[in-house]
Amino acid sequence: MRILYGIQGTGNGHITRARHMAQGLSQKDNMQVDYFFSGRQHSQYFDMAPFGQFQHARGLTFITDNGRIQHRKTLSQNNIFTFIRDVKSLIVKNYDLIINDFEPVTAWAAKFAGVPSLSVSHQAAFLHHVPKQEQSILDKAITKYFAPTDHSLGTHWYHFGYNIIPPFVADDFLIPPSKNSSQGTDILVYLPFENTQSIREQLHTLSEYTFICYHPSVKQIEKDRNIHWHPLSTSQFKQSLLRSAGVISNCGFELSTECLSLGKPMLVKPLQRQYEQLSNAYTLKELGVCDVMHDLNAEEIDEWLQNKKGIQIDYPSDCSQFIDWIAEGNWSKSEGICQQLWQKVKFPEDVKKRLVNLANTS
Repeated sequence: MRILYGIQGTGNGHITRARHMAQGLSQKDNMQVDYFFSGRQHSQYFDMAPFGQFQHARGLTFITDNGRIQHRKTLSQNNIFTFIRDVKSLIVKNYDLIINDFEPVTAWAAKFAGVPSLSVSHQAAFLHHVPKQEQSILDKAITKYFAPTDHSLGTHWYHFGYNIIPPFVADDFLIPPSKNSSQGTDILVYLPFENTQSIREQLHTLSEYTFICYHPSVKQIEKDRNIHWHPLSTSQFKQSLLRSAGVISNCGFELSTECLSLGKPMLVKPLQRQYEQLSNAYTLKELGVCDVMHDLNAEEIDEWLQNKKGIQIDYPSDCSQFIDWIAEGNWSKSEGICQQLWQKVKFPEDVKKRLVNLANTS
């Protein structure tokens, strides 16, 4: 089976999920997989060895400024004519399947060429009646038409009664909290959509704590009083996460999943005007597994630091069963694989009760 895997490169969460899938796909002798990325400049990708000589296009992305999506800049800086050209020039007819993680060029190329396509993304979960916050009519249209596919399987922290699969986590994040350095003192900070000056101003006031901050604008490791700035690095970030006593971040799906798997305390600041992150924050708060702030505020951070607690949820690591299902080719029948994967998830009793209530109100 020859597969083209299209990945949205705007956020690192899509790439993290694809890295895990790439590891599993590479172990299948009957699958040949090529990778395609769009959403950021080629030079801004990092740690891309698992994807080999991947293809790349500009695609479509959103523009942010200091923790908020800027709709006008997003519209003005996305070139629809370049996008159409990229779709028309991408040859997909020799592939048996397009796997898609909210990547529009491969999705539309597959649609026009009549090649089967399967979405595996967190966004696909929002095609169902899962918990949502501030989803506008435009948001609904983007979710449905931005990267349309023949078949879709959303991934979420719970299925809410739909054909949704649980997230997969790397083996590193299956270490029980009692056996890792979760009792350390350093706080991991990952706020890529925030201005570094704003982060600095708030964290400097909390001088009794040490913050390990990763940010896309940082080019080299630098100590700044109680803040240790780091450039983006998959391996270094993973080590910082494992050693951290807690995490302050925006509310992307993959990092939140890793924190849940490790039982790390979380304080999240969802990206404003981005309903997916606002919905993620709402869901996590309703489950009692995180605290939420909507402005970068030292007082709220200090309160969280004094009262933080982590709750662990066990999600599967091995995605081979899911990849075998993909290889079978019956992509319209997903009930069985969903049930099999959810049997591997273990929720704490309190979270189970909250899930029932949340599912009934969503």
